Amino acid sequence: MEVYFTRLNWSDTSFPIAATDTGLCYVGALNEPLDLFDDWVRKQFPRADLIEHPQIMQPYQEQLIEYLNGTRTRFSLPLHLIGTPFQLEVWQALCHIPYGVTVTYSDIAQRIYRPSATRAVGTAISKNRVLIVVPCHRIIGKKGDLTGYWGGLNMKRQLLAIEQTSSSQPH
Repeated sequence: MEVYFTRLNWSDTSFPIAATDTGLCYVGALNEPLDLFDDWVRKQFPRADLIEHPQIMQPYQEQLIEYLNGTRTRFSLPLHLIGTPFQLEVWQALCHIPYGVTVTYSDIAQRIYRPSATRAVGTAISKNRVLIVVPCHRIIGKKGDLTGYWGGLNMKRQLLAIEQTSSSQPH
């Protein structure tokens, strides 16, 4: 198996993105060190060949840059999500949160018909490594506060600001 990757450069940041033949499997945090990505790949795909391949990654880069520039509100990329059945269920629910909308952990627990699983939902969300495309940045605390985010709260603020600015523009 091959895992293709490149570093996506946007604004004054860069971050790793990766895909298998199945689809996008990793979108890193802004300015994420490459060794975090390497560790993740070795854990998830211990026998995979890691190949830097900007051409294969081009369609993924294009959609991510369009999103980051505020011109794309929905992704049409194949995904290769790696997680437990519960994590996959939670991540699927995240993918149904509309652009520019925030919801709480308990909202997601309700959506997957497990209203008492708010903490487990939070743990599952924290394991998402396809940032931006699986929009865990749209999850906020019960009181409307910004809560933990794998990419850091600055990245979360940036992504939410992109969505707020873009969704208030006439299309």
